Amino acid sequence: MPRIEASDGTLLYAEAHGEGEPLVLSPGFCQTHENFRPQVGPFVAAGYRVILWDYRGHGLSAAPEDPAAYGIGHVIGDLGTVLDWAAPGRPAIVGGLSFGGLASQHFALRFPQRVSALLLVSSGPGFKNPEAQKGWEAQVGRIADRLEAVGFEGYTDGRAAPNAIGLHPEYPAAQAAGRAIEAQDPNGVARFGRRVAGPAPSTIDRLGELTMPALVLVGALDTAYARAAQVMAAKLPHATSVEIPDAGHCVNIDRAGAFNDAVLAFLADRAPAAR
Repeated sequence: MPRIEASDGTLLYAEAHGEGEPLVLSPGFCQTHENFRPQVGPFVAAGYRVILWDYRGHGLSAAPEDPAAYGIGHVIGDLGTVLDWAAPGRPAIVGGLSFGGLASQHFALRFPQRVSALLLVSSGPGFKNPEAQKGWEAQVGRIADRLEAVGFEGYTDGRAAPNAIGLHPEYPAAQAAGRAIEAQDPNGVARFGRRVAGPAPSTIDRLGELTMPALVLVGALDTAYARAAQVMAAKLPHATSVEIPDAGHCVNIDRAGAFNDAVLAFLADRAPAAR
C-alpha cells in the first residue's frame, strides 16, 4: 500500500489510477478514501488520473499522537505532498466532499496555480458567524468525545450513517465505505476533529479569489448543505451549480451514476484554457 512521507514525517496513504489530467478527491471528516471508490472506474475510463487519499489521523494514514501535528496547514501541505507524488508539476482538478470541499478551497487559495478546477460536493465555506462556528465546534467535539469513549463501533449503523455512508447502507459501495470507516484509529480521527475539522477557518470572504472553474454539487435531500451550496455558487466567479435528485450528503454513493455524469459533463464543458 502506498505510503508518502509528509513534511513532518507523517506517513500518508494515497493511491493513483489511470493517466490524463490529475483529479484528486478528498473525503469528509470521519470518512476515508474508500468513500470515493465508486468514482475511480468511470473517471479513469473518461481519461483522468484519479487520486484518492486519507488525511493524517484517518483511514490508512498514520495518526500522530501529538495534537500539534494537526491543523489546516498540515492538511494543505499533505494534499500538496500527495499531488507531488501522483502528478508532479501538473495542475490538478481538486475536489472533495463536506470537509474535503472546504480543504480543497483552502488549498486552491494557497496554491491557485496548482488547481485547474474545483469540485465542491455537499460542502460549504465554513462559518463566518462566531456563534454558528462555536456551535459547529461543539458538535465536532461531541463526535470526538464519542470516538474516544467507544470508538467507531456501530458508527455506520446509527444516526451518523447517512452522513458517513449514505442513505442506502445496503449498497456494496456503502458497505465498503463503512468497513473502512470503522477500521480507523478513533483517537486519530478525534484529534483531527478537534484541531482541524472543528476550527477550520471560513473561506467565505475569499471565494471571489477562486477564479478557476468550480462545480458546486449537492444532493436534493441534503438540506443541511443546501444553503451553503447556494452561497458558494453565488460568490465563486465561475461556478456551475448542480442538484442531484433523491440523494443525501453522500451523493456520490447514493446516486453514483448521476453524480459521475454531472462531474464528467462539467469537466468536459470547461473552457479550453482551463484544461
